[in-house]
Amino acid sequence: MIYRQNFVKELTFTAIGIFVVILAVLVSTQAINLLGRAADGRVAVDAVAALIGFWTLGMTPLLLVLTAYISTLTVLTRFWRDSEMSVWLSCGLSLRQWVRPVLSFALPFAALVAAMQLSVLPWAELRSREFAEILKQKQELSMVEAGEFRTLGKKNGRVYFVGTFDTGSGIMKNLFLREQDDKGRENIIFAKEGRFSLTDNKRTLELTQGYRYGGIPGEADYNQVSFEHLNLIISATPKIINPIDHRRTIPTAKLIGSDNPQHRAELMWRLSLPLAALILSILAVPLSYFNPRTGHTYNILFAIGFFLIYQNGLTFLRNAIENSKLGFWTGFLPIHIIMLAAAVILLRVRSMPAQPFSQALKAALKGRAS
Repeated sequence: MIYRQNFVKELTFTAIGIFVVILAVLVSTQAINLLGRAADGRVAVDAVAALIGFWTLGMTPLLLVLTAYISTLTVLTRFWRDSEMSVWLSCGLSLRQWVRPVLSFALPFAALVAAMQLSVLPWAELRSREFAEILKQKQELSMVEAGEFRTLGKKNGRVYFVGTFDTGSGIMKNLFLREQDDKGRENIIFAKEGRFSLTDNKRTLELTQGYRYGGIPGEADYNQVSFEHLNLIISATPKIINPIDHRRTIPTAKLIGSDNPQHRAELMWRLSLPLAALILSILAVPLSYFNPRTGHTYNILFAIGFFLIYQNGLTFLRNAIENSKLGFWTGFLPIHIIMLAAAVILLRVRSMPAQPFSQALKAALKGRAS
């Protein structure tokens, strides 16, 4: 029908605008946050752009849910405000008949959210963690400051000090290094020159012309060894992220049937967002009701309230499943059923605009509409 084509067309253009605006705001905020962390040394500088991309990909499902909800609410509210909805209702088009075109608009959003939640995001999260770790390790090799004590790796308590550093050649001079082995022996190394190298995933500190002193503090068994060349392996390979170590990186197929509460909670979250996109779009139909005579926009406040209840309810139930307080189905179904029931009841209420809200609500709860 004509009204469906025009309605879906307007929804599409509105959704594009809303998605772009929300995405721009969130990406700008995250970019500022990551740049601040990079300035503090907590994030590798070279990783900022890639991490923004991965973060944007991770936020896309929630943005799509919001876009479907806000677009439907915005367009239908305009229909009520400009009296277009009144014209359609007077022509015999009931409010329930708007649910079908709304679902035809929301279904592609739900399908895209489902594809991303179940397949794309676990892979993207894994690649994001691996990329950040590799760049962080590379940055450790290049962040050398003369005249400062710095840690070297995370094992053996290694600390080094550089007298002078040539940024062009990467050569450090008058280098001091202290480390401790598994038996508690202290090793103190003085070298005339040194440089970091990264080949075949081996992070190495190459030292030339120096002395190595080793022993246990408080005992007189220190020994001295001179060397022309000494290579210290910092790590054999970069840290590789194991997919099963983080629930957000676990493939969905491995979550299904798992007895791990964290896995069940993650599966519940991945399945909930596609359903939320559909249910919120249906809920936007009655919540878009606007009385042009009063000019009050209370419907927007109710719409925000329902979204917050839905989102916080999903988070609360996910945490309950994760803490083994609820089973999978008892945590997954209730919030969706409640929100869908609220949408059906409000549709019945708004189908009786001539009646006071309290009377229309009682009639809707009894299952009859006039």
